[in-house]
Order: sequence, then C-alpha cells, then structure tokens
Amino acid sequence: MTGDLAAAVHAEALKLRRSRVPWATAAAMVLAALVGAFFMFVLQDVGRARTLGLLGAKAQLAGGTADWPGYFSLAAQTVAVGGLLVFGTAAIWLFGREFSDRTATDLLAVPTSRTAVVLAKLLLGLAWCALLTLLLVALVLVLGALLDLPGWSAATAVRGTGTVLGTGLLTAGLAASYGLAASVGRGYLPAVGVLFLTVLLAQVLAAVGHGEWFPWAVPALLAGAAGPDRADVGWAGAAGVVLVALGSAAATALWWERADHSA
Repeated sequence: MTGDLAAAVHAEALKLRRSRVPWATAAAMVLAALVGAFFMFVLQDVGRARTLGLLGAKAQLAGGTADWPGYFSLAAQTVAVGGLLVFGTAAIWLFGREFSDRTATDLLAVPTSRTAVVLAKLLLGLAWCALLTLLLVALVLVLGALLDLPGWSAATAVRGTGTVLGTGLLTAGLAASYGLAASVGRGYLPAVGVLFLTVLLAQVLAAVGHGEWFPWAVPALLAGAAGPDRADVGWAGAAGVVLVALGSAAATALWWERADHSA
C-alpha cells in the first residue's frame, strides 16, 4: 500500500504541476489579501479614502478595526467563506478532471490500487489548501506591515496566524465533500452545484442563528463572521466538520472501489 501511495502521489503531483488551476487559486488568495488590505486602508481613515475617490461620499462602513487583530480576523473569515469556494474548486478539479478528460477508466487500469489513488488526491488537496492558507498569512504579514497597522505583538501574530491556519484546516477538510460529489457526479458540474448549494445554505443558516448545526458554516462562525457572540459552536459543531471530512474521504474511496466504471 505504501508503494502504491507513493506512486499515486507522484503521478497526481505531475498532473498538478502541469495545470494552471493551482496558479488560479493562488491568484484568488492574492486578490483576497489585497482586498483585505484595501479595507484596512479605508478603515484607517475613511475621510482620506473619500478624498482619494476610494469610497463614495454617502458610503458607510460598519464593523472592523484597522489593526492587526482586525486584519487577522478578516483573513480568517476570508479563508472560511472564500476558502470554501477556492478549496472546493481544488477538490473538484482533482477528481472531476478524470471524467472531463476521459482518463478515469485509464486511471483504474493501472496496477496502483484505487484507494491509493483517492488517498493521493486527498493528501495533495490538503497540501494544496495548506499552501494557499500559508500564502494568505504571508501576504497579511507583509501588507499589514506596509500599512503600519497598530496593535502588533508576537502574541497577536501567533494567535492570529493560528486562527487563520486552523480555519483553513477545517475548510480544507470540508472540501473533501466536493471531491465525493465530483466522483459520484462523474464530472465538474454536479460538484459545482453542490458547492454553491452548501455555500448558500451556510450563509442563510448562519444568518438565522442555526449555522452551528451545518458543518459548512462552522469555520465561518469560528472565525467570527457572524459576530463574536456566535463564535462558540460547541463540540457538536467541530465534530460535525470532522465527520464530514472523514466520512467524505471514506465514501469517496469506497465509491471508486465499488462503482461501475464501465460507462
């Protein structure tokens, strides 16, 4: 199994290296960091932003503070909400491409076990999401320093970085469900539909106060997207995320092992 997994990881890494999708997801993270920096710049001096034409004369900004804790909090919320789309896209591509490129049958003909192939995709997806999260953290540190945000301390940096990375890990785990959707749906479109449905439901349920019971809403709640008073989701919320992640991974492996791939 170890040899199969190593071979599968090598093969999947080659596919990833030759694709433009990783660059697109990295660009999305760069854009997210720049947007966050823009909000911090505006919050530093709203009057200056209006004078520079960056903000409409009647525009009002509610919430958020232009300091390091505020920027880290915004980055964590970005990973929780925007990351679900970006990480989900990565998972959908890893599994869905085999059907859109008509390589699924060829993939199953190689001597490497199907479970090893699925596990390799999941591990690469997790590493991919982790690198994207680290990229966002690095950009936050650089852009925050350029903006000379107040409130810096080693403890703030460690706490803020840990929050962003933890949120990224939870979100990456949820992305496994989209790999399952791409496999069962045999392509991109069904999985994209599931992606948008879960994102929409997460926003709606969080808004009405029931997001802790919907795993896809939990990372955003923990990051403070619905306010600090709703950040405590309890053990059930965290357990739900873990169950979705592990259950999706197991179900994906089981589907690839037992599904009829002759069609």
